[in-house]
Amino acid sequence: QQRGRALPAAVGALCRALPPHARPAPDTLRRARFDRPQASLDFWRLLYVLLKQIHGGKWTESDAIDAQIRFVKSALWYHGYDRPELHRLPADGSAGSRELLLAFSWLLHRLGLLEQLLARNRVKTGDEISVCMCEDDLPNRQGGTTEAGPEGGLEDRVDVRYLQWLNGRLRFQWRSLHTQQQEQCKLLHKIHLFTSGSHMDQILGHFSVTETDLVRQPENYKQLLQLLESETVQLEAFLEWKQLEPVYWQWMETVLDNMAEEGNMCEAQDAHVEKRRLPEVTSYCPWAANLTGQMDRLSRDLMALQDQLHQLISQRKAAWWEKVTAREELQKEGFSATARKIQESVEVKLQGLASIHAPKKNKMHGSYRLVLRNKHPASKTGFGQSVSKEPVSAVSATEVIRELQMREASLQRELEQLREECRQRLDQIAEGLEGVICISP
Repeated sequence: QQRGRALPAAVGALCRALPPHARPAPDTLRRARFDRPQASLDFWRLLYVLLKQIHGGKWTESDAIDAQIRFVKSALWYHGYDRPELHRLPADGSAGSRELLLAFSWLLHRLGLLEQLLARNRVKTGDEISVCMCEDDLPNRQGGTTEAGPEGGLEDRVDVRYLQWLNGRLRFQWRSLHTQQQEQCKLLHKIHLFTSGSHMDQILGHFSVTETDLVRQPENYKQLLQLLESETVQLEAFLEWKQLEPVYWQWMETVLDNMAEEGNMCEAQDAHVEKRRLPEVTSYCPWAANLTGQMDRLSRDLMALQDQLHQLISQRKAAWWEKVTAREELQKEGFSATARKIQESVEVKLQGLASIHAPKKNKMHGSYRLVLRNKHPASKTGFGQSVSKEPVSAVSATEVIRELQMREASLQRELEQLREECRQRLDQIAEGLEGVICISP
C-alpha cells in the first residue's frame, strides 16, 4: 500500500525533472503501462525531443510524425537498444506505448538521461570554455603512407589545383576563426579586469558577460530569473526522484512481468497453431518434397565448392611462399633501410609517449568557468568548475597551455616524418621518369 502511494509521487517527480517543453503528463506513463494506443504519439514525441537534445540537434513541433519515429528508432539503435519489438512498431505511431515506456526507462538507466539533460540545459551565468585534454583514440596514421596508391586513384580524378584551393580556403577559415577567438579573449579580459572587485564572491572577484549585461540592462533580469526558477524546480524534482527511484524500478519490474506473461501466451498460441498446421502444410503442398530435394542438392553443391576453395587456398599459399623465398635474397639490401625507417618511427612515438608514463592528474575534459587570476592568494584558481570558497577541480591556464604545447610538438614531429616519407616517395617516382627534371619547391 505504501508503494502504491509512493508510485504517483515518483512518476510525478520524474516528469517534473524533464525539460519543460518535453514534460509529459504522469497519466501518460500510466496509460503506457497498460499499452493504451492513446499514449503512443505522446511517447514518440517525448523520445524525439529528448534524443534530439542529447545529440545537439534542433527540433520543431511541425516535424512529421514518421520522421520523428525514424529518428527515434535510429537513435535508439545507435545507443545499443536493438529490441526488435520496438523497431517493428508502425510508422504512424498508432500502437506500442508500452514498448516506448520500456525504451524510455532503458534510456534513464543506461544513459543517465536526466543527468545529461540537466547538464545541457543548465543556465550559464558565467564565462565558460570547453577544455579537452583527452588522448585521441585514433589508429596509427603512419601505416601505409609509403605504399603506392592503387592505379587510377585520386590523382586521376581530382585536379591538384583544386586540392590546393581547398587547402588555402581551409587555412583562411582557420585563421579567421583564430582571430575571432583572440578578439573574444581580449574582450573577456577587459570585462574581467574592469569589473574586478565588484563581485560579492571573493573567489570570482569580477563579473561575467551575462552579469555585466544585467547591470547595463536590468530589464533582462526577469527573464534570467524565470530561467533560474525553472531550473530550480527541475533540480528539486530530480532530488525527489533520486529518493523515490527504487519505487519506479519496482513498478517497471511488474511491467516486464506482464510483458513476459503475454509473450509466453502468444508463443504458446503460435506454437499450437504451428503444430496443428504443420501436417496440413506437408500433406496439402505437393511441391514441398521437390523443394526439399532442391535444398539437399544445393547443400551438396555448396560443400563441394567449399572443398575446392580450400584446395585453391592451399595452392595459392604454396605459390606465395615460393615467391617469398625466391625474393628474400633480393630484399636483403632493402631490409636495412626499412629497419632504419621503422626505428625512426619508433623513436618518434616514444618521444610522444614519454610524458604519458609520468604520474599526472586526470585528463581535463568538460566545461570550465573562466576566472581572472590576480596576485591575491584567495583567487589563484585559474579557471575551474567550482565557485565555492575552496575551488574544486580548478585548473590554471598555464597547465592547459603546457598540455597544448606538448601535443603541438608531438604532432609537429609526426608531420615532419610524413613530409620526409612523401619526399622519398616523390624521389622514387621522379627516378622512373625519363627526360623530366623535377625541382622541389
